Amino acid sequence: MEATVTQQLQFSPWIHSKSIAAKPKGSLHFSRRLEEQHMLQAPFSFNLQLSRRSSHHRTVALKISCSYKNSSVLESGNHRVSVDETLIIQRKSREIESYLNGRCIYFVGMMGSGKTTVGKVLSNALGYSFSDSDSLVEQDVGISVAEIFKVYGEDFFRERETEALRKLSLMNQFVISTGGGAVTRTINWKYMREGISVWLDVPLEALVKRISAVGTNSRPLLHNDSTDAYSKTLIRLSTLLEERGEAYANAEVRVSCEKIAAKLGTKDVSNVTPMAIAIEALEQIEIFLKREDGYCAF
Repeated sequence: MEATVTQQLQFSPWIHSKSIAAKPKGSLHFSRRLEEQHMLQAPFSFNLQLSRRSSHHRTVALKISCSYKNSSVLESGNHRVSVDETLIIQRKSREIESYLNGRCIYFVGMMGSGKTTVGKVLSNALGYSFSDSDSLVEQDVGISVAEIFKVYGEDFFRERETEALRKLSLMNQFVISTGGGAVTRTINWKYMREGISVWLDVPLEALVKRISAVGTNSRPLLHNDSTDAYSKTLIRLSTLLEERGEAYANAEVRVSCEKIAAKLGTKDVSNVTPMAIAIEALEQIEIFLKREDGYCAF
């Protein structure tokens, strides 16, 4: 696995630009504390942009991109993730991996809650494979979920979704992102109980902002009227959350984005990174496993 972190630096000493450009690669050495955690060095490369302010003085803008071994994704979307978060998720993953015993992790939650994004972060950290049940249905039928709803109807899609979850229940070491409505069928819970189900609980307002910002064309249960995107999304998501709220609560693990935000000292859940959510998921999974018979050794 590889992670990327970008830092902008500016300096204006008496530096000959050619001597810098001649060495575009190198490595950053960390403190002994990081060495002990197998984080020995970080190869990096950089680009230079020179701006002449006078005939004798130049300002150099330096962009450094670092990567290091055995790390998880540091940047997702517009979020920047600290090195501390990366070290935490690595440690948590090592602590919990053997106790999972290869069991799959199923993310459930409303559309737009980040199941796919967080699922990929977690799968990378654990060394698991990642799968999306919607994508499996699309591969099986040969068209997008939105087109399936339009051509064949929701019942047809739900049957294919259940079949996808049945097949996944036979697998090991997978992190799985499920469709928002997967929780509405009892049979799906039977298959997900083969692993550990994790509910990504995101406030309604945050979901509405996310989905309305990118449009609803790919969301068949939302793309059905001509009102403005925000109003349409708010009304429909409110109804869906009311219908599915109790079903989501059946998950063995709940990850509350509001609680994560509070820990970070913010009220805005949009400031919570996928990495932070994945870390919280691991912590809550650990708590769940502690309560299970046979996991008293935690």
